[in-house]
Amino acid sequence: MSDQHIHIHFVSMECYPCAKVGGLADVVGSLPKYLGQQGAEVAVFMPKYRMKWFEGKKFDYKHVSHFYLHQERIDYGVAEVLNSGLDFRLFVIDVPGKLDRDGVYAGSNGNFFGDEIQRHICFQRAYLNFIVNAEHTPDVVHCHDHHTGLIPFIMQHCDGYRSLASVPVVFTIHNERYQGAFPWTMHYLLPQFDSWKAGMMDWANLVNPLASAVKCAWKVTTVSPSYMEELKYNSMGLESLFNQESYKCQGILNGIDWDVWDPATDPYLDHKFVEDVDDYKEKNKLALLEGSQLDPSFPLVAFIGRFANEKGADLLPGIIEEAMRRDLQMNFVVLGTGDKWVEHQIGILAHHRPDRVAAMITYNEAVSHKIYAGADFLLMPSRVEPCGLNQMYAMRYGTIPIVHNLGGLKDSVSYFDGDNGTGLKFNSLDFYHIFEEFQRAIYLHGAKKLLTTARNNGMSADYSWVKSAGQYMDIYKTVTGR
Repeated sequence: MSDQHIHIHFVSMECYPCAKVGGLADVVGSLPKYLGQQGAEVAVFMPKYRMKWFEGKKFDYKHVSHFYLHQERIDYGVAEVLNSGLDFRLFVIDVPGKLDRDGVYAGSNGNFFGDEIQRHICFQRAYLNFIVNAEHTPDVVHCHDHHTGLIPFIMQHCDGYRSLASVPVVFTIHNERYQGAFPWTMHYLLPQFDSWKAGMMDWANLVNPLASAVKCAWKVTTVSPSYMEELKYNSMGLESLFNQESYKCQGILNGIDWDVWDPATDPYLDHKFVEDVDDYKEKNKLALLEGSQLDPSFPLVAFIGRFANEKGADLLPGIIEEAMRRDLQMNFVVLGTGDKWVEHQIGILAHHRPDRVAAMITYNEAVSHKIYAGADFLLMPSRVEPCGLNQMYAMRYGTIPIVHNLGGLKDSVSYFDGDNGTGLKFNSLDFYHIFEEFQRAIYLHGAKKLLTTARNNGMSADYSWVKSAGQYMDIYKTVTGR
């Protein structure tokens, strides 16, 4: 295209605030704004779900057609959302019967849909049908996670799409634990492809969309430098692939949207930050604990997020129980949902010890902001953390992270030594190391001067998207030869 902007398409199953399950949505919903400030024009493509955000929106259909998924006729449309209120153009891919569900991966009842493979392939093919027929192709297609992992292969090796082979594709891995693999017996769901090239989709005798994208994309990024390195020795069977393709791989630390996450202007907070961090923290803590039996003079440790194995959520009930058994002077507030066993255990603890544990078994954006502002510490005992955004939100709000030293946590939290640093870290996921940091947290909470320093360090650290957006721009310029 003739104008000077680099035109980029983001293709993703999630985008905040339209549909969010995890950090993927936060990235896709905020990075385009910052890329726009650096001379890129980003359009985001996501499924048109039957979810609350989509109600009352105006859709301008740009393309309506159909294709065959084996013998099933798939009717689809691609529409621009005219009144999205976002800082970038948003397009939805409307596939009735496949994408118009009340959830992204699972229904509102918590059950997974069970036809993920068909849904993801419909999403990818409808997007590609749209651009293959469009007047202008984007300068770069930027795919996110395995749900869009077959796009690079289809563009290069499938009949009817080869006119797109020269369009550069960047692929970002937000979490390699989910690879989207399916048996070769289902290859008939894919468009006609050059059978000589089947190896470009194969890993361990399965069609593996994540592996295929790593092989076929022009550039592969992950959401932190340490995570990129960790994938070379721990990536659910893809280790040799990441070593082999490392020449085109780069880790770029995610940022956070400073306009949304700003304690001085946050509409969710009862008490906004003015200049005194301790005054702001104390007022928000009292507001958060109002109506509970928790003693505000105790350090308050928060856990916010999905109760998932990779987040270490299964350790949480044991950690809280052990802290009470040792009679540590600290209280806990937990916000999240997920694993039913964890939900149940946390519920029992909150019921039996309302003086020490407050829990909300739900996901609530407003409450999460209040907790970041009101808690003293944020615990992240993650087994895997590609980037992690919670620790960045916490530091921005003056809450000190206590984290497992790996992945993006390693890159974004520096150990507080009394003067410098922003948090506490443990190198191994066991009670001995975690409780060692809890003892430090209790000491830090009592040493007011140190506490103020640590809070201020976190609040003044720069985790905005500006720097990361610049690194993405460099990648786009490299692949387009600009």
